[in-house]
Amino acid sequence: MKLVFLGPPGAGKGTLAAEVAKDYGIPHISTGVMFRTAISKHTSLGEKIKKIIDSGALVDDETTAALVKERLSAADARNGFILDGFPRTIVQAEMLKQFCTLDAVINLDISDEAVVERLSGRRICPSCGSNFHVSFMKPQTDGICDNCHSMLIIREDDKADAIIKRIETYRAQTFPLIEFYRNEHLLITVDAQPAPSAILENFKKLFPHNL
Repeated sequence: MKLVFLGPPGAGKGTLAAEVAKDYGIPHISTGVMFRTAISKHTSLGEKIKKIIDSGALVDDETTAALVKERLSAADARNGFILDGFPRTIVQAEMLKQFCTLDAVINLDISDEAVVERLSGRRICPSCGSNFHVSFMKPQTDGICDNCHSMLIIREDDKADAIIKRIETYRAQTFPLIEFYRNEHLLITVDAQPAPSAILENFKKLFPHNL
């Protein structure tokens, strides 16, 4: 089961991918994690990526695609994988086609208003890293971490103006991939508005374990 997950920030890609990976026994492959792993292992690609990131530049398409290709050749990805964060553009999608045949592309569909509500309501503990939400996962005491009793904070990129900019970036760069994969007859759109548990159940109906 070779999958790509698409969706705007706040759609729940990471949450769903982690659950599917655990349930189906396939790796959840995130480009951000791949970058950090390659750098920590001091591979040739990792050294190249470190130099690019240290310079303040974005990792180019060719380097990112080469890293993805290297990761997909690992033994744990032999029976399938979930790609999260790659491809982000049509150019990257064309590169992926050169070395990988996908089974499906899951488009997590959610309104911009719901994204703003989800992300702007998040609260983070700066001390222990615990996550809360003012509507969906409230702390026992308002504004206080349940675990270490530190004051909760709002991340800068969870403030409304930053969220809107992140959505605009997604729509401009990644949204065209939806049409690309629709034309490839790979696109499956999943409603990302419900709770994560409901989204996972809907996914399992699309991909029964016995397939």
